[in-house]
Amino acid sequence: MPDSESAGYWSRKLEQLGIALPTVVPPVANYVPAVRTGAYVYTSGQLPMVDGALAATGKVGAEVDPGQAAGLARTCALNALAAVDALVGVDAVVRIVKVVGFVASAPGFNAQPAVVNGASDVLGEIFGDAGVHARSAVGVSELPLDAPVEVELIVEVEG
Repeated sequence: MPDSESAGYWSRKLEQLGIALPTVVPPVANYVPAVRTGAYVYTSGQLPMVDGALAATGKVGAEVDPGQAAGLARTCALNALAAVDALVGVDAVVRIVKVVGFVASAPGFNAQPAVVNGASDVLGEIFGDAGVHARSAVGVSELPLDAPVEVELIVEVEG
C-alpha cells in the first residue's frame, strides 16, 4: 500500500496496467455518482455503461452469458472508480472497503458471486492488498434500463 511519499501511486498503477478510467456516467435519475462523508466515499450503483450506452442488456443466465456478465461487472467497477476519482482523486484511495453487486438473474441462475468477481478481480488487480474488501452479490429480477449487472463501492480515502 502506498504512503504519503508515493504521491500518484494509484494513477501510475492504472497506467502500468493499461487501464484508463472512463468518463463519469451521468446519473439516470435524481442522485449524484458519489458522495464523501468523513474518510469514506460511497458510490451510487454503476451500470455497465460504455461511451454513454449500456454494453449489454438482459438477464444473466438467459440473454447474457455469465462470463460476459463478469466482464460487465468489471466495467461497472471501473465506472464506480471513475466516480471516486472525479470526487476526490484516485490517488486518495486508502482501501476498497466494500463492493455490492446486483445481478439481474434469469430464473434458476445462482452464480451471482462468480459474476461479481469481475468487479472484485479488477479492484484487486489495481489495489492489491488495499483492494481486498467485504462484498455482497445479490440476484435481482430487474435492474435499471434492463442492465444485467450493477456495482457500488464503499472506499476509504485520505484526509
